[in-house]
Amino acid sequence: MSSGPQTRANPPVISTTSRPVAVVDIGSTSVRMAIAEIDPQGNVRTLEEVSQAVSLGKDTFTSQNISRRSIEECARVLKSYRRLMQEFGITRADQVRVVATSAVREASNRLAFIDRMYIATGLEVESLDEAEVNRITYMGIQPLLQSNPVLASVKTIVVEVGSGSTEVLVVRGGNVLFSNTYRLGSLRMLEQVDKFKTSHAKQRAIIETQIRRIVHQIFEHVDAGREIQMVAIGGDVRMAVKNIEGVEQEKTLHKLPTDALMDFARRIGQLREEELISRYSLSFSDTETLWPALMSYGLLAREFQCPMMFVADTNLRDGLLSDMAVRDAWTAEFRNQIIRSAINLGRKMDFDEAHARHVANLSRKLFADLADEHQLDQRMELILFLSAILHEIGMFLNARSHHKHAMYLIRNSELFGLSERDQLLVALVVRYHRRSSPQPDHEGYSTLERNDRVAVAKLAAILRLAIALDESRSQRISNIRCRREEDRLVILTHGVEDVSLEQLTVRQSGELFEEIFGMSVLLRSDSR
Repeated sequence: MSSGPQTRANPPVISTTSRPVAVVDIGSTSVRMAIAEIDPQGNVRTLEEVSQAVSLGKDTFTSQNISRRSIEECARVLKSYRRLMQEFGITRADQVRVVATSAVREASNRLAFIDRMYIATGLEVESLDEAEVNRITYMGIQPLLQSNPVLASVKTIVVEVGSGSTEVLVVRGGNVLFSNTYRLGSLRMLEQVDKFKTSHAKQRAIIETQIRRIVHQIFEHVDAGREIQMVAIGGDVRMAVKNIEGVEQEKTLHKLPTDALMDFARRIGQLREEELISRYSLSFSDTETLWPALMSYGLLAREFQCPMMFVADTNLRDGLLSDMAVRDAWTAEFRNQIIRSAINLGRKMDFDEAHARHVANLSRKLFADLADEHQLDQRMELILFLSAILHEIGMFLNARSHHKHAMYLIRNSELFGLSERDQLLVALVVRYHRRSSPQPDHEGYSTLERNDRVAVAKLAAILRLAIALDESRSQRISNIRCRREEDRLVILTHGVEDVSLEQLTVRQSGELFEEIFGMSVLLRSDSR
């Protein structure tokens, strides 16, 4: 990996059938960029990778504010990256994705930082929330898990210890069982203990105690079972693999004994920064984070009783490139992962799963039939489906105002694959599946942009109809089709003679639909 953009005498050769793209990761200790080309089949070939040190995390984790000096240094780096992009013919906004993680996300002047980057470079910086980081990590690591015969079927914990936080995914058979982000970051810990004016050895002892505490917390959150494998990703553990003898390579993964990693970490911890720089050709910022990160990986592997871990070469930029390869679409497999996460949440809340699944399927049919009316994309169809799955989980707390309780539970739960915005949309659609219609002063709703406010209202109106169609909770109405008769929507159901109960409920629940779409609703049995 080069230390910075290089000036070329000859322009790079790009395939005429592929599109060049660039992804930039603004992290806690450095700004990294990968330039790649994506062929028509969605295959990614990396062409260039560059990295330059910028200590944003040191600012954020000590003062919660990115300094003016660090902001301008980051702007300088992004300007140089922009010039390199242009050499590869990357000039349009849809060819670039620039993201920032915890160092920017947690800064009090986050918006000022993002605005300054845009003014200086024209690049839009996206501050990733924790759920989005987990989703992108999954995009990068899943192909490696599927291609490995050992990891393809067993439960696997995927761990990346970063400078600001640790991302944890638990996957089995391609299904995400658990995902979470922990405030276990190598640089974050160093900045916290630096406040204690004590010896170097004492600081290391404090950090190790912190690591053990959070590692045990992760262990308690993950249902390990009898057999679990561990996959480590991240630059620090990849550096260890290169410098530990006897590490086996298995296709795209390395097999690293846990004891060997712990021994190496102990040796690293005894060396001064200048010794690490000269012996291992590290940057100063890398020497700061190396020991805490390696100890975190090693102690986590021991906690889960993994004598050996796999180490992958993938990183956040690989996931971003995979995301761009599918043009930011939610693939069928990824949609299934999100739905599984919602169903798991419902089961924790002891929901009526048969009713929830049936309402979700009815919602999907209504969404398809009403496409000309609602004019929403397929991403919103998934928001509706998830809302239908979760619309009654508030009953777990109290039947009274359960729509509001459900909104609270959704907003404060971990739904894999959903950004903070998407999770809010699901929560609001559920909030409005009964009782009042959306109001400008309602919590959460008032913060939405107009397009999202309109989408929530439309989806809530459709969800109310789907719930009404299963008022009997017998799932007897399943075959439906919709047609418009002047200013009325007629829902036809086939195979059910007496629909009087559902007709009454649809009439009562259709008020929001008529308010939003300008059509009254009628349910009719189609006896033909």
